[in-house]
Amino acid sequence: MRPTPRLPRLCLSLLLGALAVGPLAAQSPDRTPRPHQAPSNPAAPDLARPEGPKSVMPPGDARPREAPAAGSEPGAREVPFLLETVVRVEVKAAPGAETADSLGARRSGTGVLIDQSTVLTIGYLLLEADELELVAANGKRVPASVAGYDPVSGFGLVRSILPLDGQPLELGDSDAIQEMQKVLTLGHGEGLPTELLVVSRKSFAGSWEYVLDSGIFTYPPVNNWSGAALVDQGGKLVGIGSLLVNDAATDRPGIPGNLYVPVNLLKPILKDMLNTGRRAGPPQPWMGVSTEVVKGNLIVSRVTPGGPAEQAGLAAGDVIVGVGTTLVDNQSDFYRHVWKLGPAGVVVPLRVLKAGDVRDVAVKSIDRMSLLRKPQGV
Repeated sequence: MRPTPRLPRLCLSLLLGALAVGPLAAQSPDRTPRPHQAPSNPAAPDLARPEGPKSVMPPGDARPREAPAAGSEPGAREVPFLLETVVRVEVKAAPGAETADSLGARRSGTGVLIDQSTVLTIGYLLLEADELELVAANGKRVPASVAGYDPVSGFGLVRSILPLDGQPLELGDSDAIQEMQKVLTLGHGEGLPTELLVVSRKSFAGSWEYVLDSGIFTYPPVNNWSGAALVDQGGKLVGIGSLLVNDAATDRPGIPGNLYVPVNLLKPILKDMLNTGRRAGPPQPWMGVSTEVVKGNLIVSRVTPGGPAEQAGLAAGDVIVGVGTTLVDNQSDFYRHVWKLGPAGVVVPLRVLKAGDVRDVAVKSIDRMSLLRKPQGV
């Protein structure tokens, strides 16, 4: 297979400029994990089922494209094979789940078979799962349980009660994925994969205390992203769909796309996740504070009810100025300075602008999983 040519960065800018939709430049990034909910009432609007790509793309671009001709890139010969590698993941959250407000009480997304009984997906689908079912490509429904969740990478693993009909997908080398490379994505229920272009490999910070060092950002955006498979030219899995974003490109604002979590982050922790439900070692400190950057200020947008930040007195509208004596004005620096202090349980000394005064606020961190209802099987 001939290698994908690398185009000059100027060509990328011209290509994206020609395809981008004008109003996008004024939009702020959409960075909240939003899985699709089970389609019991598809007409009802809700935050967990956004209209994303329909409003940010030219009509028709979000639909699966025709399979590439034989011998073209990437992996045209793998298309029939790929259809047997993904399943639908259906989740019902536990009654009173803390994550139901942001993620929905019923969620659905895609999972990728990595062996006949194990499915890899995006972890937020599985938080506080009370009931979980997998739907294979042939329509067969199989009960399942959560096998593992890793808040650091964002991956989740599901274990089916019975072996699944389908073809497991081999993990590829996500570090080899470069800008301007063509890849394929496939979500549950789709008849064909969609061809995408990798427009950047950059870091990403999420408001829910999450940082990804080298995410895979693709264009055009697709609407069936939660847990979707990202496949390289050799037909190997290189990423799992996480988000719809409005800033996919590095050097041009307002370009819509999707973020995929690289599978190389899974390889060193896979064995531990299958054995114990989580990565080895002490958990990261978690405070339960969501933030947004507004005009160079790190604003508290939400605190988790009953979480450490709320107990310490933080509230929406407060401005986080620093961690100890270190000033912070963006999410990446904020989270990294907190994580350097030690594992879950460490006291985080924050400097906070509150009601016009800068105050010292001590937040005693916890393990994120200790506050959530424990998923099945973990």
